[in-house]
Amino acid sequence: MKRKVPHRDELLDYNYAVAGHAGTLCDANGELFIKPCTQAEIDFYNSVVRGSDFAGIIPTFIGGLEHSDPFDLNINDPVETLKDQIKATIAEHVSHASAEMTAAAAPNDDTPWVPTNGKKIETNLAVALDNAASGFKKPNILDVKLGMRLWADNAPAAKKARFDKIASETTHLTHGFRIAGMRVYRGSDDPARLDDEGYLVYDKDYGRVTMNKDNIIDGFRRFVFNPAAGIDEALGRAVCKMFADKIAHVYKVIDKLETRMYSSSLLFVFEGDGEALRAAIEQQDESKTDLETKLANRTTTRTDSGIAMGGDSERAEMAGGDEDDDASRTTTRTDSGIAVGDDSERAEVADGDEDDDDGVGLDGDDGVGLDHDAGVRLNDNDVVGLNKGPQVLSLKLIDFAHAEWTPKQGPDKNLLFGVGELKKIFEELSK
Repeated sequence: MKRKVPHRDELLDYNYAVAGHAGTLCDANGELFIKPCTQAEIDFYNSVVRGSDFAGIIPTFIGGLEHSDPFDLNINDPVETLKDQIKATIAEHVSHASAEMTAAAAPNDDTPWVPTNGKKIETNLAVALDNAASGFKKPNILDVKLGMRLWADNAPAAKKARFDKIASETTHLTHGFRIAGMRVYRGSDDPARLDDEGYLVYDKDYGRVTMNKDNIIDGFRRFVFNPAAGIDEALGRAVCKMFADKIAHVYKVIDKLETRMYSSSLLFVFEGDGEALRAAIEQQDESKTDLETKLANRTTTRTDSGIAMGGDSERAEMAGGDEDDDASRTTTRTDSGIAVGDDSERAEVADGDEDDDDGVGLDGDDGVGLDHDAGVRLNDNDVVGLNKGPQVLSLKLIDFAHAEWTPKQGPDKNLLFGVGELKKIFEELSK
């Protein structure tokens, strides 16, 4: 079912971000997420091949937005087409969110650098993404900042020094990651420690000060295992096993790519209400069984259409992926657009500095396309009809302000080290 793009008065401050800069927005249903970003992040999203393995482990990119003359629109003027409505609505929100910002100059060693400390970044740009927390009743959200090194090659000297200090004093040094922030539903028995929605919020000091190489596994245990919310040991171990499998898939995908991503994160989301989590697992199991039955009854043999089914990919994959995986493959399938996986978990929240974050969703409009010159890129398959049922969990790689493709330089070992350590932790917690 198509969903009308919300009016400016219907957009809200996004209050589920656990790390990153201020200024993020979402719609009332929590399906649309807009955050300030840099041009480099928009460029990176635009460079990702749709349907590729990598596209499946990052948030769905809906479009890049720019506050400039083409967006100097009056929301009260008559809107004659859906195209005009999308332009006016999203552009004015980005304008409103970044009214106090100015375009940032490219950093260099001669430019004074001042930490943002989670405040709005200087930018006239924003990115719209699929919202990580959409479809969950009580989403538990964890942002894990990846890497032993956090700065890109072109970072100012002061930024390099500050980030090196953070890395040396935290689990970045020993594990290649740090807990950047986290929200846990009913994460404390003391009501005074919970926010208005019943969440215990862990800020950036939790990962920087409280966590160390000796107790880091306990931080993740607090994220998942929570009897007060109905998540007992057995259910918690099942969640950890699903996350471990997801992390293994992320590792496999990144290991085949030649990229460098500094200060990127893995965003973990799962249903934090135990009763809702069990119901979501049961419903997805039933949906999977029903779908597999239909597929078995309508199978058609195809050889190399470029669409893969099953495993951890949990999505349709287009041709042009790994030749070793796709060459000479024969698969029995029924419907060219359906991918059958273990769980149809969803998600994601990202941004550019060391303290940045993503996440978004917009219900379907078939074939909506806006001119690139207008500053909004919304093409076929970028705006996806979600119509999601209850969600179990999701894992997405986010924050690409300092990401680039690096041909002939091999995989990103700096990033992969942290991903591998996370896999070990969730495997241990699943036992």
